[in-house]
Amino acid sequence: MDIIVLNPGATEKEFRHILKKLESRGLQANISKGTERTIIGVIGDTSKITEEEENAIRVMPGVEDVMRILKPYKLASREFRAESTIINIRGNRIGGRKIQVIAGPCAVENKTILMNIAEKVKEAGATFIRGGAFKPRTSPYSFQGLGEEGLKYLAAVRKKTGLPVVTELMDPRDMKVISKYADIIQIGARNMQNFRLLLEVGTSGKPILLKRGLSATIKEWLMAAEYVMSKGNQNVILCERGIRTFETATRNTLDLSAVPVLKKLTHLPVVVDPSHGVGKWDLVAPMAKAAVAAGADGLVIEVHTNPAEALSDGEQSLRPDDFMKLMRELKPIAAAVGREI
Repeated sequence: MDIIVLNPGATEKEFRHILKKLESRGLQANISKGTERTIIGVIGDTSKITEEEENAIRVMPGVEDVMRILKPYKLASREFRAESTIINIRGNRIGGRKIQVIAGPCAVENKTILMNIAEKVKEAGATFIRGGAFKPRTSPYSFQGLGEEGLKYLAAVRKKTGLPVVTELMDPRDMKVISKYADIIQIGARNMQNFRLLLEVGTSGKPILLKRGLSATIKEWLMAAEYVMSKGNQNVILCERGIRTFETATRNTLDLSAVPVLKKLTHLPVVVDPSHGVGKWDLVAPMAKAAVAAGADGLVIEVHTNPAEALSDGEQSLRPDDFMKLMRELKPIAAAVGREI
């Protein structure tokens, strides 16, 4: 028993009675109210519910049906929610017809550079600004970010340009300060299975951009999303950013087949980060175009005014002129698959 479908005419009293019944068995409820039906996702170890108990719930007033979900990711599955989730952030709908573009530098370096990049990507058509204030780096000697100072720069950019802010959270202890400034909290690839962090952002009330782990399967990725959603945060955006394979010609292997696979398995929006996927600026544009053709709901693209001097990931960053050219070239591709950009 993983999903309880309520009758269209179920009363509040019947609804509360069902919730009380679940609580008595040590289970929690996640409520999804659709246009025609209200669905209760049962959270917890439902294997301990006997067939007799399941049948008893099935005949409770207000219940239309009770179903089992075989997939381990219940809340993220299409069985739980048939309609695709659309996340509205300051008027930008991720998962809708319009393909959202998140653009900006890998790391926030200073206010002047960030503002200049933001103004240029907005002019080109980007709908979000991205930038890392806390940077997870392979080497402890590499630039680690500006911390809260960088977050303040991002907030200043949002105030001037109107672009919502996407930035990464690495440590649960920083969630309060990140939440103060960010519109979307990014969980990076290295933290995809940092379960303590996932549970923490599940209580944040902020949309979560969950990047795929370096070698994670799609099932593992969706189970990571389930951690966030199990704490009541349904606003999860999945981000394909390439996985580690034997291939060395590119930084990672961008798995664009994950986009249609996820569209079949989950109701969550899916975006693609071609910058990290390939690691080379001249390969970003063709993979961004392929991502749109594959059905991505958005793109995450690194842009810098002077990639040669960037403190992080300059090799994969587009110059503003190249980004503007890409945005123009994406329009007919989006239109060909019934979308717009």
